[in-house]
Amino acid sequence: MNDGSTPSGRSATISARGARTRQVPALRHGLLATVAVLVACAVIAVCSALSYVDATAALGTLTARAVGQVAGADPADPHAVEITWRTPGGQQLRAAVPLSGALPAAGTRTEIAYDPRDPGSAIIPGAALLTDADQGRGGFLFAALVAVLVLVLDGVWLARRLRLRTRPAGMLTVRRIRVQRRLLSRSWLETEPAAGTRQRWIPVYFDPVLAELPAPVQVRLYGDLRRDRLVAVEVTGADGRPVTLYPSGRVAGTEPLGRRIDSPSHPDEHALAKAARAGLRRQLRVDAALMVPAPLVGLFWTYVAAGGVPSWAGATALVMTLALWWAALRGSDPT
Repeated sequence: MNDGSTPSGRSATISARGARTRQVPALRHGLLATVAVLVACAVIAVCSALSYVDATAALGTLTARAVGQVAGADPADPHAVEITWRTPGGQQLRAAVPLSGALPAAGTRTEIAYDPRDPGSAIIPGAALLTDADQGRGGFLFAALVAVLVLVLDGVWLARRLRLRTRPAGMLTVRRIRVQRRLLSRSWLETEPAAGTRQRWIPVYFDPVLAELPAPVQVRLYGDLRRDRLVAVEVTGADGRPVTLYPSGRVAGTEPLGRRIDSPSHPDEHALAKAARAGLRRQLRVDAALMVPAPLVGLFWTYVAAGGVPSWAGATALVMTLALWWAALRGSDPT
């Protein structure tokens, strides 16, 4: 018989642990939210890169330089001005230049870059083409930065929680509560008051097994509430299987703010059925409440960055996916 001390036994143990890890609802929730953020970042990065490449390609043809003046607003485009200048050979040239900001007054002297083979292609400081290049580069770098930060935070989150099971374990009496604060509802395990010890509140990621727990109930605690900021809790479900509840935040020494909802002493069939329906789809529907401000945030970003509809759409999509990711990271409760 293989007792697990052989390489094959250790591999089986690792596989079993990996299977249990994959079954953690919080991990599936966080993985889906992370994928949504990365997809949004990828789309923004690709669109920004294409815009930057097109703008730099157009700028690359503007090799000639001159000093001219603004002739006035372009009658065909309210956001463009007409400029005039002379070439080194004395030829008088004229072109219309779309701008991204306020139009300069007629007669204003300005530097000009133009295509010697196509003098109609020209720019001056503040040209929309320069803004497109800057926004394309900035959008790509920003999307890449957000993606890297999300992946780093996810990696740190996962590493800090997976090692909690290696800590010394002890028994603890707790009761489950839910706390609704603003748009986010979270599950907490409240310790029972005992002589010589302070009451603690442990935020945990939602698992349907929480609805099966009587109140109070004894659980296995991995860590020390007096010195550890993060602790894991193992509970036993109605089917007798052990389930590890991972922390969604630090242990609190004061009762969490918000509307408190206590779990029943003995869960009834309605509570169990409600918890059984609290799958990933319901979790995302609950988290969607955090996406409501996204269009307004996108509008503000568009105003600050002087962008258009594509800028608003990209900012809104990114904020929406980040809201889902934040809810997954904080441990929202779908019940």
